[in-house]
Order: sequence, then C-alpha cells, then structure tokens
Amino acid sequence: MAARCQVTGAVPGFGHSISHSHRRNKRRFDPNIQKKRYFVPSLGRNVTLTLSVKGIKTIDARGIDAVVAELQAKGVKL
Repeated sequence: MAARCQVTGAVPGFGHSISHSHRRNKRRFDPNIQKKRYFVPSLGRNVTLTLSVKGIKTIDARGIDAVVAELQAKGVKL
C-alpha cells in the first residue's frame, strides 16, 4: 500500500534522524495512513479509501458525497 492520501495527497517527507552525538542518518516521515470504508449514498455502494487522518477529518467536515464527487472529477477510480 502506497503511503499516499487520496483526499489530501499527503506523501512521505524525508529528513535526518539526529543522534545525541549529532550524527545524521536518513529517515522517512510517513503520514498516518488508514484504510477506511464509507457508504456513499450517491453511488449506492461502499467505497474503500486510503486516507490520512487529516483526510478523515476533511470527510467528517465536508461530507463523503462532496469528497467523492471531487475525487471523481479528478479522475480517481473508486
């Protein structure tokens, strides 16, 4: 599963982990990705989305129908 949110487009960030002696090692900051299943009344079926937690909050605020309509306008297959 790719670490990418379908709603917000959040992707991993890259940087360094720094030890106490200040040695640097490459590391990856992954977004908090969850697989979430929603019932979409406009489609009449369940849709599984790969979302970050911010994406889940966006769906809670705007509604699943609005978010799914926006995703379909972008050409995302659901």
